Amino acid sequence: MSENNHDAVRAEHLIEALPYILAYQGATVVIKFGGHAMLSEQLQDGFAKDVTLLRLLGFRPVVVHGGGPGINHMLERLDIATRFVEGLRFTGPDTLEVVEMVLSGSIAKDIAGRITRAGGSAVGLSGKDGLLIEAVKAKGPVGPGGEELDLGLVGEPVSINTRLLEHLGEGGFIPVVSPVGADREGGSWNINADTAAAAVAGALKARRLVLLTDVEGVLDGDGKLIVELDRARIGELKARGLITGGMIPKLECCLDALRSGCAASSIIDGRVPHALLLEIFTHRGCGTEVRL
Repeated sequence: MSENNHDAVRAEHLIEALPYILAYQGATVVIKFGGHAMLSEQLQDGFAKDVTLLRLLGFRPVVVHGGGPGINHMLERLDIATRFVEGLRFTGPDTLEVVEMVLSGSIAKDIAGRITRAGGSAVGLSGKDGLLIEAVKAKGPVGPGGEELDLGLVGEPVSINTRLLEHLGEGGFIPVVSPVGADREGGSWNINADTAAAAVAGALKARRLVLLTDVEGVLDGDGKLIVELDRARIGELKARGLITGGMIPKLECCLDALRSGCAASSIIDGRVPHALLLEIFTHRGCGTEVRL
């Protein structure tokens, strides 16, 4: 293909994106950033550029990030044992201290710095800042005897300070939020990043929630990507054993956000360069869209 033909293809892609750019003017997009994308310098820088572009095009992106590998690395360095309850991390006081240090003190600032270097204006926030994420103790898994098991200082959001996020958005800033919550008595809570992102998206009545994962999306029995799912189909695939493990809570987060007023939600492959732009600006998208 000649260089002129390549230019024509690129121009067609820009034209294809135009309706989406116009439709999203002033709209909030909440993005959960985590998984493999956080382990690659190239993907991190690409994500920062993508988020900056969204802001420059009139979107209002809000980033909620994870950081499991960084937390695990620091716990090992400090020789703090990790305890699991039914496969879920138990968060004691020492672990929570490390979670806050890594998420709010390191990762959030790194993401914000990359966005700023890409030409945007980002602010790293803890969910504790301004009681951005008010939380209470989360329910634990059910034990073999039917009893509720304790996960320690693991919380779930009960309220989001949307005024703070809206104020930052109106000022042209991109909030980068660490999923650590607080209660009104001064307690701190470790919150799953997908859960926090869904709560933020629902509270802001976001136009879209996007969860970046380490898989292509939701796959069918033949290993092919399912482009669109609704609540009924999710139940059917769970019953057939085709949706298992960590994908179940991610889908529940998407449904929770939709029930709370978020207009659309997607699970996409964060390992794909510029997956966020492909999901928003192309008709086919780049993963699985979840509907009620």
